[in-house]
Amino acid sequence: MAKAPKYLTITEVAKRCDVAASALRFYETRGLISSTRTAGNQRRYHSSMIRRIAVIKVAQNLGLTLEEIGEAFRSLPDSRTPTKRDWERLSRQWGDILDDKINQMQNLRHNLSGCIGCGCLSLKRCSLTNPNDNVSDRGPGARYLIE
Repeated sequence: MAKAPKYLTITEVAKRCDVAASALRFYETRGLISSTRTAGNQRRYHSSMIRRIAVIKVAQNLGLTLEEIGEAFRSLPDSRTPTKRDWERLSRQWGDILDDKINQMQNLRHNLSGCIGCGCLSLKRCSLTNPNDNVSDRGPGARYLIE
């Protein structure tokens, strides 16, 4: 006999995942999670959404944007709970993005005290590395640290 799927209220999911109910509604409007509605129009979340929410929280803590998270989630199945293999594929998709973010953070750590990447806080050094403010042609902000 098949076990009926477990559905949770928004309050139960919010408490279990340690997020605000408003965050769940926001994630839903962004297509990151989904719910069904009761006859009284109350949200009910399948228990598999708890794993998605956990991944969202971790990914955000790692610096991934909701757009990057949503793009990866679109590769997950809608008709079933994602398997370990599905999550491994998602992890590989994020590998390059995370490697880029790690490189940016390492670059920031190594260069922060001497140069803010031409934003510009070290005018003496910039007269050597960025005479005539040529870096401004690359765009606004700390270009050396962003690239």
